Amino acid sequence: MPIDATPDPYADPMVFGQRMQILRTRHGMTRDQLGGLLGRSGSWVKGVETGRLRTPRLEVILRVAELLRVRDLSDLTGDQTTHLPLFTGPGHPRLAAVKAAVDAFPLGASREAPPAEHLAARLARAWSARHSAPNHREVIGALLPGLIRDAQLAVRQADLAATRRAAQARLAEVYSLSQFFIAYQPDAALLWRVVERGLVAAQESEDPHALGIAAWLAAQAHRDAGPNHHDAADAVSLETLRYLEPLLPDAGDDVLAITGALTFEAGYTAARRGESGTAWRYWDQARAMADRLPEDYFHPVTSFSRAIMGAHAVTVAVELHAGGESVRQAAAADAVVIRSRPRRARHRIEEARGYQLDGQPDVALATLAQAHEAAPETIKYNGYAKSIVLEETEAKSPARRRRASALAVRLGLPAA
Repeated sequence: MPIDATPDPYADPMVFGQRMQILRTRHGMTRDQLGGLLGRSGSWVKGVETGRLRTPRLEVILRVAELLRVRDLSDLTGDQTTHLPLFTGPGHPRLAAVKAAVDAFPLGASREAPPAEHLAARLARAWSARHSAPNHREVIGALLPGLIRDAQLAVRQADLAATRRAAQARLAEVYSLSQFFIAYQPDAALLWRVVERGLVAAQESEDPHALGIAAWLAAQAHRDAGPNHHDAADAVSLETLRYLEPLLPDAGDDVLAITGALTFEAGYTAARRGESGTAWRYWDQARAMADRLPEDYFHPVTSFSRAIMGAHAVTVAVELHAGGESVRQAAAADAVVIRSRPRRARHRIEEARGYQLDGQPDVALATLAQAHEAAPETIKYNGYAKSIVLEETEAKSPARRRRASALAVRLGLPAA
């Protein structure tokens, strides 16, 4: 038992309600907040937690798991016979090699760092592969260990202040690429090491674009850590925006784009809080920045562009749990013009969430199949997609159960 005498839901035998209460408390969420996100009352949450009400149906359990960001469904249900990772995957085969490169601390240098131009070209190829390959984690997982070691080496061997700042900017970008690989993997400590090192390297670089990217990813990490971290997500986003906005009159497209991406992140966090007006206000501001970019512009890290704003609108509506609005925005968005395969798959998953909220589970499943076609590794590690598929494997419709079960098999999930 932990030192604060709080029972550990991962170790002690407890009923569902007790586990839900402990996990809710650890995420800093009140009963009224959790109930509101579930479309229930705070008294309903209390009834489940105290055992006055029976354990809810599977679709409600999956929604609770989604909101509390549990590592494995058994952590919430207490059923140790079925282990199902939700928001973290089983761990990519290349995770150990990436972790070893991040954790290494070589003080000596037995070789010369590659030229800056060579490292920049390798980074550009890695980003291109990340956006174009259906198995993007496999591709960048193979590239990252060498990139991490060489970028660190370049910083250590830089002999001039300007050279060192440029090397720090590249190192920050390598850590940004690393975060895309590590996200939704079963190593939260590694994720935070990469986030923090990326922020430090970006600050040392004094490069506005590098700072914006590192802050954009840090805000996402904070937001995805749960409601207790939403203020931290806002602090990173808004402080960086205050730094970037005075630079915009003379800035190039990349700085304008990362400012737009960060502006949307502030709206995303507001939507996660349920603050509809604030979320859409930030979305409008981000769209205005996107409209200032060339029509064919595509930010190589964030995918920010004119085309992405439709997808962002779907995300805001889904996070606000507005099913009808989600479907309306999905109809207005054009996923085909999103150049990044993983980002296109993520958009399809957000659309599927909207269709599920709107009571259209057959369309949701069809949309998830499209996500799998675009980027199988994206949907494999996405907890929202897994929740929908698992819920529909117990649907009353035999045809829907068959479709959901077939998709579950493709995702490596236990099918009903």
